[in-house]
Amino acid sequence: MLSAPLTFAELPGWAGDDHRAALAAFLRHCRDRRAELPAELSRLCGPAHAASESRELLAARTFLEQNFEPRRILSDGFVTGYFEPEYEGSRQPGGGYDTPLLVRPPELVPLAGRSAPEGLPKDAPFAFLSGNGRLVAPPDRGAIMNGALDGRGLELVWLADPVDAFYVHVQGSARIRLREGGSLRVGYAGKTGHPYSAIGRVMIERGLAEPGTVTMQVLRKWLAENPHEIDGVLRRNRSYIFFREVTEAAEHEGPVGAAGLPLLPGRSLAIDAAHHAYGALVFVSADLPSGRDGARETFRRLMIAEDTGSAIVGPARGDIFFGSGEEAGERAGRIQHRADMVLLVPRRPGARP
Repeated sequence: MLSAPLTFAELPGWAGDDHRAALAAFLRHCRDRRAELPAELSRLCGPAHAASESRELLAARTFLEQNFEPRRILSDGFVTGYFEPEYEGSRQPGGGYDTPLLVRPPELVPLAGRSAPEGLPKDAPFAFLSGNGRLVAPPDRGAIMNGALDGRGLELVWLADPVDAFYVHVQGSARIRLREGGSLRVGYAGKTGHPYSAIGRVMIERGLAEPGTVTMQVLRKWLAENPHEIDGVLRRNRSYIFFREVTEAAEHEGPVGAAGLPLLPGRSLAIDAAHHAYGALVFVSADLPSGRDGARETFRRLMIAEDTGSAIVGPARGDIFFGSGEEAGERAGRIQHRADMVLLVPRRPGARP
């Protein structure tokens, strides 16, 4: 649900944003064939391009204010952060590299409007197509850890640390530095469809942490200090992600999001695709510990909906992409905060601000 139209003057921090950068991020959806835009946004591509080519200092801001009206999303907003991790890996198992990332099994098929089989949520996106043509629930994480898909040749790359592998599942992408030399990128290719469960709840249930305090860093530290807990804790999250090798993004670009485009640090937002179209413009306002050593910073940014994730559920739920590597991971892992989200809705043709 959306509020009545606001004025841009009512958006704290709007005037201080880099509107030209936001417009450039949006225009990628107009120029790249991998991306799709709904008709109401696609019709604005021409005027958006003209604004980006203008020498007028405020051309980008003027375009946005003339062609969109801000409407607050009337739900409790909440943002987390994500990043593209970088881990050591190997094309071959052994030598300590024993935890695989798997490619999508050929029998994992999109449900595409068909009813989910027993054992999966009704909105599950995938199921297994059995040999007799029936749809069945895929094995969950525990079953796969027990070897349900072994011997199929599905291993894409092997990692040394099962916790690292788990966080590749959480982030949906990674750069893997290969012991054989060079590197490869992996990206999301499908999932079993079983419910996602945040494994940090284990610490809360045991009284080891308060709700809202279990950041990625806190959880990883606890697991490192209690390695006997790793297997059981990881099994708590029944959802399991499959991967593919990503070759369409250049080395200097970010990972490819669900919209088909490389993600931009600080501009790309993962959203619930059941509520928002890819390419949608969302102004996010929050106070986040994203500064040096967790210093609080005011975050006021026009972002582009370019990705999604299993844990991103609801109209005012967002996941901010922070970039690649350890520093981005440190920043992203601290983010679990309330936020105000305003959707920029295209004005009707001929309507004036």
